[in-house]
Amino acid sequence: MNFYKQDEDLQAILREQLDSPMFTWADKQLQEFGRMCGEEIDQRAVHTDREGQPRLIKYNKMGEDISEVWVNEGYRKTVEETYREGIVGYVHKTIPELNRKGNYLYSFAQGYLLSQVEPGFYCPVTLTMATAYLIDHYANEEIKESYLPHVTATGDVELHEGATFLTERQGGSDVGANEVKAIEENGAYRIYGEKYFASNAGMCGVAMVLARIEGAQPGTKGLSLFLVPWRTEDGELNRVSIRRLKDKLGVRAVPSAEVEFEGAMAFLIGEAERGFYYMMEALNLSRVCNAVASIGIMRRAYTETKSYALEREAFGHSLIHYPMVQDTLVRMRVKQEVETSAVFKMIETFDRVARTPVEVSKKDQVLSRLLIAILKKETADQSIHFAHESIEMHGGNGFIEDFVTPRLLRDAQVLTVWEGTSNILGLEVIRLLTKYNGHTLFWEQLESDLEKINILPEEKQIVQKSLDDTKAFIDKVLTLSHEKQTYYSKTIAKKLADLYEGVHALARASENERKRKVAEVFVAITFSNETRIDDPATLKYVEDVLGISLPESAKS
Repeated sequence: MNFYKQDEDLQAILREQLDSPMFTWADKQLQEFGRMCGEEIDQRAVHTDREGQPRLIKYNKMGEDISEVWVNEGYRKTVEETYREGIVGYVHKTIPELNRKGNYLYSFAQGYLLSQVEPGFYCPVTLTMATAYLIDHYANEEIKESYLPHVTATGDVELHEGATFLTERQGGSDVGANEVKAIEENGAYRIYGEKYFASNAGMCGVAMVLARIEGAQPGTKGLSLFLVPWRTEDGELNRVSIRRLKDKLGVRAVPSAEVEFEGAMAFLIGEAERGFYYMMEALNLSRVCNAVASIGIMRRAYTETKSYALEREAFGHSLIHYPMVQDTLVRMRVKQEVETSAVFKMIETFDRVARTPVEVSKKDQVLSRLLIAILKKETADQSIHFAHESIEMHGGNGFIEDFVTPRLLRDAQVLTVWEGTSNILGLEVIRLLTKYNGHTLFWEQLESDLEKINILPEEKQIVQKSLDDTKAFIDKVLTLSHEKQTYYSKTIAKKLADLYEGVHALARASENERKRKVAEVFVAITFSNETRIDDPATLKYVEDVLGISLPESAKS
């Protein structure tokens, strides 16, 4: 199986958004990477999840604390192959064949393919991407020269994976309550304290750590960002130890740990007490990765569901014969296709903001953050829904670990938690609306896009009405107290995500007849109540939407 070759929509997205030389190169690379994901990486992912999970080797034979994390050889091979493909490196350095840097779009295309088989490993990739971003944008030249080549390695130098350590036991999402300290000693810094949920611990070469310099103000405004090497130049642990690895529900490939710092050598990144601001920028990058992982799981869930429905027979017919199965598959396909395209459209804006933050307008920065927040929430929710639908289609088999479906559900569940829960994202949306007038910018973008659409007038009118109704709803909510605004925050995020995807679906409807049908069905299932009970929207274009030929007996 080749996840890239069979995904014509991803190929079309990349062909549209990349210039010709970049697309030609990326297309060739992704052909091979898609094959690797569908074959050997997929096989290794099964082994890692079932028998080869990371293990902590706490002590050596002499009783000394070595805090090493064991991972299986297949996992190490996936690490080697994936980073060599430039999933992190080519965002920051020159692609030899093109003599120019790559971009986030190419990286996220790789992440989308990888997440269909191993979202657990895409977590360390995400952390390494965030680490590279922070070093590249905010470290001084000496630190950048020492560490960035290793964090962005593509087989040319030794790889140092990255990590971002924020969470502490007493704080959780309340990062301002963090207590880890940074003490200055002879012009350098030493870190003391504990990080309670530190992913990629033991595998990372460097960690980006939030800590409070002695005497700094309380809350998030007093936090600084530090680069902490996991080991010293002579290979010894840098006064860090792992208390234990977390026994997680899913994404078992990534070692998540409780880490103690006992005077670890650290380097200040950027300005003191600006650490929370820097880390929030990296968090936005991680949220995009989270959305990419979600649509990857959605795609795999749909692929498995469709394959099973075509092969499995019940009561004398294949499952695809039955209208309720057709309805499920069409809903999954349409939602996944539109949502994937919308996420990659959002990535266009993000790529510009992330690579040249000084040059972009405040409007683009606010709009990018708003889109990231609403799509991260929506895609994470949908990944769980898709995994559930796939299990249900498989029946009892869907609950058996011989199939991929249980792992999809377990891995999807964490995506609603990592990089901000729905509640945290709702608060972010309210903040962007009240402090930065983000909804006004959002309306301007959508209305401009709607104005250019000259197809599907009835569906366009439906989306326009939903937009008008949502504007009125948000205007009313914003007159309430802050506490009541937060009550409606997740509802607002959902409405904004639906509108963004609806307008995007209509904008693509003129590309071809199939896209027109996809847009028609998407608008019907997202914004309209079913009015024609004799002609359900999801059953009108089953063959075109799913790309199959139904037997005559199965046509509605």
